[in-house]
Amino acid sequence: MSIMSEFKQFAMKGNVVDMAVGIIIGAAFGKIVTSLVSDVMMPPLGFIMSGLDFSHLAITLAPATPDHPAVTIAYGKFVQTVIDFTITAFAIFMLVKFINNLKRKQAAQAANEPPSKQEVLLTEIRDLLKKKK
Repeated sequence: MSIMSEFKQFAMKGNVVDMAVGIIIGAAFGKIVTSLVSDVMMPPLGFIMSGLDFSHLAITLAPATPDHPAVTIAYGKFVQTVIDFTITAFAIFMLVKFINNLKRKQAAQAANEPPSKQEVLLTEIRDLLKKKK
């Protein structure tokens, strides 16, 4: 089997395609959450904290010189990133919880359904074969 045909077989598996779709949607969702935090949540929070802008909070280790930019620790951006992560993690948790609830409901419905005609027939055949032995 050639490398190209093996790669094609690998790439066309359902799991790989599903994973690719998940990564693309996840990246788009990350942008939405980043915008939510930086554009919607942080400005009111900064306003409540007497006009503080988190994105500009930093500790200057070395001031800027004509040859080099300032060396800073941008902890305000870090705070925003932590909030981004928390919201994203919570949203994913809620999505997984919702999917798990749906799966449990489907499993409970499947357990409560009467057996199909084919299952009943196969059960009868099995029982008749047991009687013959």
